[in-house]
Amino acid sequence: MRTAIESPDQPEVIALIADLDAYQDALYPAESRYALDLASLMASNVRFAVARDHDGHAVGCGAVVLYDGYGELKRMYVHPPSRGQGVARAVLDLLESSAGDAGCTVFTLETGPYQPEALAFYARSGYVRCARYGDYKDDPLSVFMEKNRV
Repeated sequence: MRTAIESPDQPEVIALIADLDAYQDALYPAESRYALDLASLMASNVRFAVARDHDGHAVGCGAVVLYDGYGELKRMYVHPPSRGQGVARAVLDLLESSAGDAGCTVFTLETGPYQPEALAFYARSGYVRCARYGDYKDDPLSVFMEKNRV
């Protein structure tokens, strides 16, 4: 597997994002989803990571939006057949490293309560639940987490 910072506007990556949208559409109503669209993922303050299998196929992705001193994780997704193989860990490590190199000392994320695997993954990765932040509204379908860079 290879993980690198890439552009999200590639057909295979767009397909991964569409899979993520379909998955989240089945779990949460539209008003409880805070996904970035493709144009937003291509902004200059966003780093987008893609994991590729040994054949070069995109199997996972994620983004970090760089703010002043912190980075917010967005669009983390691993294609179901590739789960359990360290793809999410590789994507997260690259995003945290890239954001850390850009001066981020805190990482945040918003996810939902109906994604226990994601919640467990982030907890194992050092993220703890926190109060809502930024422009997010109070929403019982949002779980906020953060991690201080060590």
